[in-house]
Amino acid sequence: MKLKIRCRLMISNESSTLSDSHPHDTLQSPSQAAVSAARRVAPLRRWPVTAAMDTPMRSKAAAAVAMKKKKGKQTPEAKFQFELNSCSKSKDLTTAISLYDDAVSNNTRITHHHFNTLLYLCSHAVAAEPSLKTLALEHGFRIFDRMTALGITPNEASIATVARLAAAKGDGGYAFELAKNVGKYNVAPRLRTYDPALFCFCESLDDDRAYEVEEHMKGVGVCLEEPELAALLKVSVKRGRGEKVYEYLHKLRSAVRCVGESTAAVIEEWFRSGEAGKVGEVGLDGGRVKEGVLRNVGGWHGLGWVGNGDWVVCRTGVDGDGVCGGCGEQLACVDIDDEEMEKFGKSIAALAVEREVKANFSEFQGWLEKHAHYEAIVDGANVGLYQQNFADGGFSTHQLHDVVNELYNRSGKKWPLVILHNKRLRGLMENPSTRKLVEEWMNNGVLYTTPNGSNDDWYWLYAAVKLRCLLVTNDEMRDHIFELLGSNFFNQWKERHQVHYTFVKGKNLKFQMPPSYSLIIQESEKGSWHVPIAPGTSYESLRSWLCITRPSAPDAVDSVSNAVQTSQNNHSHIPHVFANGIHSLDSQVGENNNNENNNNTTSVTGKRKERSPPPLS
Repeated sequence: MKLKIRCRLMISNESSTLSDSHPHDTLQSPSQAAVSAARRVAPLRRWPVTAAMDTPMRSKAAAAVAMKKKKGKQTPEAKFQFELNSCSKSKDLTTAISLYDDAVSNNTRITHHHFNTLLYLCSHAVAAEPSLKTLALEHGFRIFDRMTALGITPNEASIATVARLAAAKGDGGYAFELAKNVGKYNVAPRLRTYDPALFCFCESLDDDRAYEVEEHMKGVGVCLEEPELAALLKVSVKRGRGEKVYEYLHKLRSAVRCVGESTAAVIEEWFRSGEAGKVGEVGLDGGRVKEGVLRNVGGWHGLGWVGNGDWVVCRTGVDGDGVCGGCGEQLACVDIDDEEMEKFGKSIAALAVEREVKANFSEFQGWLEKHAHYEAIVDGANVGLYQQNFADGGFSTHQLHDVVNELYNRSGKKWPLVILHNKRLRGLMENPSTRKLVEEWMNNGVLYTTPNGSNDDWYWLYAAVKLRCLLVTNDEMRDHIFELLGSNFFNQWKERHQVHYTFVKGKNLKFQMPPSYSLIIQESEKGSWHVPIAPGTSYESLRSWLCITRPSAPDAVDSVSNAVQTSQNNHSHIPHVFANGIHSLDSQVGENNNNENNNNTTSVTGKRKERSPPPLS
């Protein structure tokens, strides 16, 4: 009975308490009041926890309190680290140096990371804050000396930063010594390791020391890029070194496809100078010139300046056929030579074998050796899935059929090779609407299917390089550029061999064939130079070229045969039937898909060789 009375009193108390806030609760029975009280009280009990989790203000306040407590417990090393990082973020050199001096006075442990941060701040101040240059240089060298005195081995970043400080002081010699001795710290030099010394010597017009730096870079396998080559070209121009200007123009041609505006200005400065008019050779043997052009696969001969007297320099454009608007000369189509192409193919194969099942790719290599008659390779997946990212989209055999037929017609009834993954082929074979077409391709030797688990990219890329033929794909192959022989080399190959395509309004096929000329610095057998300038726009028709001619140059070469002009306009490694119409961009397949007498087609006599059908994995 006492228990019942106590429970009732508790319920009554809760009910009366709630009644104070909610008058209508007084009308409830004791049991109803208990339930209502539970419903109301429960959220109130949870509220403080939820508020702490959901309120950003409270979280920030708690974090601030925790940070203060943490700071109070920090070791001198941790405090130094925290404050130095803050200086690094705000680029505050003055405070960082003060922190460093205090750390040294208090024997606070300074790590490799701390030293590199301090050196970085010094280097940044020299370049960005002239008022702090003296302070940055004085402390930068002192910090580096202490770093080495403590036995802390600098890395490449440390050396490059101190080299920049040395160059800012005008001490190119010390910057060069740092770069040359980087090996003793067991680290490999990089381009930025040598840049301070190279640019310092170039800016001070110390041409011989600049050439010495370049030679050392070459010895350790560091390749120069456009800024470095432009600096060497400029110091050669300023010093009137005609033979070195010629050398660096060709190095630019090899390393850079289109020069920037600043580099173009240096080139213009040379050819407009009086020194440029004094260099050159008269009476060059035309046979030697021809051999040089053919040996280099067109675009340059490398025999030195041709003719004498002043040069005529202008900026102009080049039409779709590769004819210069300034002098009317036909620009050359420059391809990779046979030796480089062979190395290129082997490098692709080596990378493919590392990433693919070796037996599968080796089988493909063997099959390709026996079927080396193809003049075009097609990335089947790329064509079939082109613009199919819509609700009812899927693999389009119609698009692939159009591409295959157009290549067949253009090549004088020679079928292309389509690389397609085995999984994709099985899906097409299981579909009654596509099975007949696929069987027709198989019977004509059009398809090679890559096995399960393979990446078909390696197969079509290797086939196109190995067979020296065209590759039909819109894939820019950016994945491969950095793994192969360098972006410039790979871009040169793509320029000469990749065929882009589009389907206008979903049906009319248009090919964008490789251009009839190469976007590269060119030296003709007549002694003229043509230099493409990197455009500020994506439209090729708006690209400017430097056209550099010499009125006396044509007479300076003895009996240059017409064969040289032919070699200048060749399409090395491009199948003849495609080269004939290589600048033609449009192919209205959708409107005339069955026309086999294409205007761009060159007839081929004799029967097409029979081939065994490609294997189906």
